[in-house]
Amino acid sequence: MTGHNQTIGGGGFHHVAMKAVDFDASVRFYTQALGFTEAVRWGDGDGRAVMLDSGDGACLEIFAGGKAGGGEGPLLHFALRTTDVDAALGRARAAGAKVTMEPKDVTIPSQPPLPVRIAFCKGPDGEVIEFFHDRSGG
Repeated sequence: MTGHNQTIGGGGFHHVAMKAVDFDASVRFYTQALGFTEAVRWGDGDGRAVMLDSGDGACLEIFAGGKAGGGEGPLLHFALRTTDVDAALGRARAAGAKVTMEPKDVTIPSQPPLPVRIAFCKGPDGEVIEFFHDRSGG
């Protein structure tokens, strides 16, 4: 079922991000075992990252450099697709969310480069939420 979230404009998960202890093994698992496809990739070494499309446009973002037994666990944040990052963050702030990064435009250095507008906040249980607007038209 697809729809449109009138409150934040857009809707649905854009991606969930994790930090992998074994980056290559994680990418192989999600692509070969579960059928995800590579959407964008960037960086090298422990700075590598990839977004894998789960099949409906929602992605799993995998970062290299995870530490075995690390305190934060593999889940970094979840991202909500929106057409207006500033307004979505404003609504979250008004509801008591702690803003951890104000809205900003960045370009993910993938091939091709991916221009986005993003912002981060913490929800009521400390969960990290990213508001994500893909400005490439994709």
